[in-house]
Formats: sequence, structure tokens, C-alpha cells
Amino acid sequence: MIKKQNFNIPGAKGRGMLMDLTYKTSLKNAPLVIFAHGFKGFKDWGAHNLVANYFAEHGFRFLKFNFSHNGTTADNPTDFADLIAFADNTFSIELEDLKAVIDFACGGSGIAAAAGVYLIGHSMGGGIGIIKTAEDNRVKKLVTMASISGFRNLWPKEIEEQWRLTGITYIQNKRTGQQMPLKVSLLNDLDKNPARFDILAHAAKVKQPWLIVHGQEDASVPVSHAEELKAAQPHAAYSVIPGADHVFGATHPYVEQSLPAHLLEFCKQAIVFLKK
Repeated sequence: MIKKQNFNIPGAKGRGMLMDLTYKTSLKNAPLVIFAHGFKGFKDWGAHNLVANYFAEHGFRFLKFNFSHNGTTADNPTDFADLIAFADNTFSIELEDLKAVIDFACGGSGIAAAAGVYLIGHSMGGGIGIIKTAEDNRVKKLVTMASISGFRNLWPKEIEEQWRLTGITYIQNKRTGQQMPLKVSLLNDLDKNPARFDILAHAAKVKQPWLIVHGQEDASVPVSHAEELKAAQPHAAYSVIPGADHVFGATHPYVEQSLPAHLLEFCKQAIVFLKK
């Protein structure tokens, strides 16, 4: 039987992070996968719950979480109801959040302690995951899906000058129509910590097994990002899925009961890699 448990733990600045753990009740000590969502994403976006079930059916515990400042709240976990928190987000915050999740997974206080974790990161979460994997040997394997190769690829470069002048910029959420604010503190964080946030430099330092997966037709984060990551870390396994877009065929909301074909292919490849 597949079971799902919900948790709320403190992340950066003490702000709560919702998490859920999906697993077979007969496999409470199964290997644990942590999933880190992307920019303007959240743990229950699209087909993420189907992905969690698929991994559980194939012998893993699957832990997904909302970054503390992703704009969702405990009362509204699938809506960007707190744009003040979203505006305050930085990559330092997200790395602190991911550390807290790994601490939880390995600590044994809320769930059976994991001796180490497998990390899957999508898009921005891929970049965060690469840095964390290079820094933390509790991460035993890494899978990136549609990962960015640099954080500044998340917005048009030409907006930075005005962003600095006004102290804030707005990124449209095409799905909801919301104008989502980002304070200049995000840029300042990048500028003050260039070595910490150099994704390609960290990619070169990853010693753990790593699978890079990208969609050939990704219009949001072109496949050139995957090529750069592979060039930085030649030992990484590398897979480009023909026809796949940035979200591997998923949408939000996702009402189908089965995974879209490209996302299913990603899951199959990731599971084979993690079971090696």
C-alpha cells in the first residue's frame, strides 16, 4: 500500500516548509529521494504527485517540499498567496532550505533516518541541487532535469540595470497572470557570493554519480544548459529526451491519472540510474 505523510518544518528565517513523503508501507526504510522544484514552482505542481507514487511503487521513499519563500503558504499550498515572501527569496535561502530538508531526512526524528539521500532537482532546483551535492556528501546520487547552468538565466539580462535602480522587478507568471515581485536582494546575493553560486564550477566538483536529463524541445531552459553541465562534469551520465519540453509534458492542473509520456521516460531513466 502507498502512504503519504505530510510535514511542516522550519526553513530559512524560521519560515515553515510543507513537505510530503510518499512510500510503500512495507518499505519504511527504503532509499530516500528528495525532489527540489523549480522557479515559480511548488511541490504539488502538475504531475509531481504521480511522480512520487511512481517512485514509491518502484521501491523508493519520495520526499518533496516547498521552498520556504516560494510564495505558497500552509493554507494555500498550490497558490502564490504570499508574494511578499516570494519577493524576499534568495538562493542563499534556498540552499539553507535544502539543508534543512536533508537534515530532516537523515535525522530520524520525523521519519526513519536515511543514511544518505538521492537528490532530484528541476530547473532552478537543479542548480540548487548541483551546488548542494558538491557541498554535502550526504547526497549520494544526483539527478537533474531541465537544470539551469547559471542562475542569471532565470530572467532576461537586460532587466538588471532597472532592477537595481528601482530595487524591485516583476516576473510574470504566465499561468496565473500574476506579476511576481523580486527584490534586488536576490541580485545582491548573487553578486556577494559569486563563487558559492557558480553552478558550473560546482558541477566540476561533483564526485557523486550524476544523471543529467533534458528535453530536446525545452524552450524555457534550452538544451545548451545541459551541454554546459556535461562539459563541466564529463563523468556525469547524460540523456536528452526527443520531443520533451521543459516540464516533460506535464501541465498544471494535471487531471490525467497516468504520467505524460516524456515524464514517464524521465522517471524510468532516473530509477534505473538510482538503482545501479
